[in-house]
Amino acid sequence: MSSLQEEAESLRAAAGSRSLLRELGSLTVSTVQVSRGFVPLGRLLASGEDVTGDQLAAAIDALFEKLYEHPIVHQSSRITERLRSRGLIPNEQSTENLIRFVVDQSLQRSPVPVPEALVQEFWNFFDELFRAPELKGLGELSLDMVRLVLKTYEPLLTEVVNLLKAGRRFNEWQLREVLRRASLVRNDVAIVRRQIRAIRYIKPFFAADPKDFKAQAEIVAQMVREFGPFFIKMAQVAAANADFLPDEIAKELAVFHEDVPAMTAEEVHQAFMECFGKLPDKLYMDFDAERPVKSGSIGSVYVAKKPFIENGVEVLRPVVIKVGRHNLDREFLIGKLVIGLAIMSSQYWAPHSKLAPFLRALQEQSDEFVAGFMEEIDFESEARHHSRFLERSRRSQVWRVPQLYGHSRRILEMEYLADATSLNRALARMPKSERRRFQAQVMERLLYTVLHHIFVYREMHGDLHPGNVMIGSDGALHLIDWGNVVPLDGKWSLVWDYLAGAVLGDVKLLADAMIRISTQPEENAARRAEIETMLRETLAKKGVEPLNRKNFIRRLRRDGVAGLHARGQTVLQLMGNTQQVGLVVHKDYLHLSRALFAAAGSFGSLYEGDSKRLLLRDLARSLARLPLTATQDVFHREIAAIRNQLARRLPLLPGFVRERIAAPPPRLRSTVEALS
Repeated sequence: MSSLQEEAESLRAAAGSRSLLRELGSLTVSTVQVSRGFVPLGRLLASGEDVTGDQLAAAIDALFEKLYEHPIVHQSSRITERLRSRGLIPNEQSTENLIRFVVDQSLQRSPVPVPEALVQEFWNFFDELFRAPELKGLGELSLDMVRLVLKTYEPLLTEVVNLLKAGRRFNEWQLREVLRRASLVRNDVAIVRRQIRAIRYIKPFFAADPKDFKAQAEIVAQMVREFGPFFIKMAQVAAANADFLPDEIAKELAVFHEDVPAMTAEEVHQAFMECFGKLPDKLYMDFDAERPVKSGSIGSVYVAKKPFIENGVEVLRPVVIKVGRHNLDREFLIGKLVIGLAIMSSQYWAPHSKLAPFLRALQEQSDEFVAGFMEEIDFESEARHHSRFLERSRRSQVWRVPQLYGHSRRILEMEYLADATSLNRALARMPKSERRRFQAQVMERLLYTVLHHIFVYREMHGDLHPGNVMIGSDGALHLIDWGNVVPLDGKWSLVWDYLAGAVLGDVKLLADAMIRISTQPEENAARRAEIETMLRETLAKKGVEPLNRKNFIRRLRRDGVAGLHARGQTVLQLMGNTQQVGLVVHKDYLHLSRALFAAAGSFGSLYEGDSKRLLLRDLARSLARLPLTATQDVFHREIAAIRNQLARRLPLLPGFVRERIAAPPPRLRSTVEALS
């Protein structure tokens, strides 16, 4: 018996030795394979040709594929599972506890009581959400985070590599360029520290009284200001649809449409030196770099005087100067990095299998979101949009665009609108006796302008929030800030299908539209059943029942204004709920939805504090009057053309008479005259 035990132990020892040898052999082979993973990157760096971003990304991806296959990384998954099972690091149970705490806090802070049935429906959804295991180990998560950082800096790495490849001998220019890019990294670190520091406001937010929305709003505004231009842009988007937020928070965020922390005088001077090689006082009179008239997320606006030659005589005229902020591209890029790292690290702090596709979609959607904003920081592009719509505005009596005098990469110079004020301020100053007429007139003209841009020019202002709509003393709309223009060619049919599907509650039409506007339509088409199920459940929770020819009129009568409002809200909300099924909306459609949000916010701000019924009544009236408004606008344009022709064909008349003939006819009068 003893000999049998000894023989068994000997066999186990031999098996253990063979297993150990296999693991050691596997580790050796994998290490060699990892070293081979460096070969494509090494060849790329050693070649004499310039490197493209795609080549560098492919070489780094090849290296990371080998790293992911290494036994140490797989072993880390086992260690992670054991640590999670023993509660030594966050696990699925801690994640569920965290979510229950957040839901409990949300219920306490809700401005209105939340029905128990709705809460129970959420927990039913919650129980279905957390199912299939696909959690990553700490090793894989660490590699994912390193790869994300490298992806952020791939354009910068490509530039550095190509500079190093430019020649074997560095001259002073090449070295200065490398150092400049190194300074970008130092500046990025400062931006990251500031943005991460702004997150500290989360603690006092949760410590605030759940019902004290004013205190919470002030905390949110402080965090947005400290985080910088990236969050300010997001706050403007959030404020565009205040129905989703408590009134106090919505009003606090609405401030960012009108005014945000101004640029410093040093930043303004640096912009002028960069663009013109001169300080502003060499170009303008009464330019005060410390006192902007308005500040936004992209830059600050100043008023000064500039000499113009008119009829051979030099005259001083006020002008508006828009100065772009420094390093905006880095602010947005680093903001995307910080959010990406936060989303990715949440897989450690709150690991749960069902959250993984949602978080991946959320991160990709953030990338698409930022890609659209990056277009706004190019003032040369804004000048092209501005000039195009300026020329079009000259043919209308309803809307105008300020004259553009000059532009550069970070500075725009425009006409000063002496008798115009922003939409919100105009409404605030309006006497109560004139408020209704003012609302109806602005609704009619703004609706005509938006629809005219959409159907005639097939593009629309991408950020038409109330701060970008100015009201002149004659009632004309002055549209400013043309940094973001959304083209509609090839998009309108999809947008129409989406709107029709959401309003009618047609799940198949809605799913088809959402799949086609996603970044990966083919992959999402394969998940059509899952997407339709999510949409059907969402519409049911919103109380939006399908409409058809038989029940169309009956349901609209039964639901009334509240039903119409609910369907309108569903149109806006569904676009933001796509991450639930891992669907990412393409940036073109994402920023089209943002443009619609902003325009809807301008209409909504006209009726702040009023009933939805009043808004819908004026909207219906304006739609009915559209043919008349369009006819008046065309008539004005034709009369102006005839007067110009008469002035040119009667050269013998005195100059002042010809000027009087060529002058445009008076525009439609408005109750806005009360403002002046």
